[in-house]
Amino acid sequence: MVLLKRAKKIPEWKIREVEYLKELISKYRVIGIADLTGLPSAQLQQIRKKLRGKAVLRVSKNTLMKIALTQSKLKNVDEFIKYLHGSNIFIFTNMNPFELHMILEKYKMTAPAKPGDKAPKEIVIPAGNTGIPPGPILSIFGKLRIPTKIQEGTIWVTKDTVVAKPGDEISADLASILQKLGIEPIEVGIKLKVVYDNGLIIPAEKLVLNLDEYKKQLAEAHSNAIKVAITAVIPEPEILKLAVAKAYNEALAVATEAVYITSETLPQILAKAYTIAQTLANILAQTAPELGLKVSVPKEKPSTEEKKEEEKKETKKEEEKKEVTEEEIATGLEALFG
Repeated sequence: MVLLKRAKKIPEWKIREVEYLKELISKYRVIGIADLTGLPSAQLQQIRKKLRGKAVLRVSKNTLMKIALTQSKLKNVDEFIKYLHGSNIFIFTNMNPFELHMILEKYKMTAPAKPGDKAPKEIVIPAGNTGIPPGPILSIFGKLRIPTKIQEGTIWVTKDTVVAKPGDEISADLASILQKLGIEPIEVGIKLKVVYDNGLIIPAEKLVLNLDEYKKQLAEAHSNAIKVAITAVIPEPEILKLAVAKAYNEALAVATEAVYITSETLPQILAKAYTIAQTLANILAQTAPELGLKVSVPKEKPSTEEKKEEEKKETKKEEEKKEVTEEEIATGLEALFG
């Protein structure tokens, strides 16, 4: 007797899900795989709203997504499928992958820390009133080396205290204190793992942009491009203005050097000739004094002390004039009245 193994029937919902995923794959150019671990459903709904009209977010099984990708016969898809592990959400969009990554980073939210979480950045307990009444919790503050005092019936932290550095594991005691203080140090959001863009596989770490550095590089590239365009005299309105100005200055310099006299070059030619003549006269006056050349040397500005001395001399002269004038008046009066 031969026993025939009955083929397992595939649930209808799985067939529909694969077809829907294939439809999204064909409709959108960019496909993202993101880690969904630890993201509360309420926050996922908020992110969905933020991306509405820009992207479609779909939570589905990795096995079904793998089938959909394989049946879609995308270029280089096997490399992309390697990222189908863990709890994932799939993103379908026509946005630039770098723009998608920036939006997802922008919409990250904060959440309370749980024991065992890793600190994403430095966590600081600020100085001030905690609003917590004194009690057994004081021992936890002491255990965490957070300086405190009791004032106005509550616990006060006396100075800003770093309680965790990036990558440190958050203990149960620290998680409890942070929760009581209303500090939410954990960033939650959709963590992009990889993006598929028309056969190109881009890991998330390659999508991080330093915008300030790129702005600087773009400005530098623009400046260099303008210089090249001016040299090549590219016939663009902006370039032609600069190229004509550059050509004019260069022509003026050449004409001045060649002593080609025009109304524009004459002032520069005379200024240059005068400078050369002065330099030559200075040399001759020193090396051949018998020629009797006199070179006018610009007077140096008097110092502050010299100015004061000159002012004193002027004041003295004025006083002397005044005295002489009074004597003359006296003499005149004596002669008048005998």
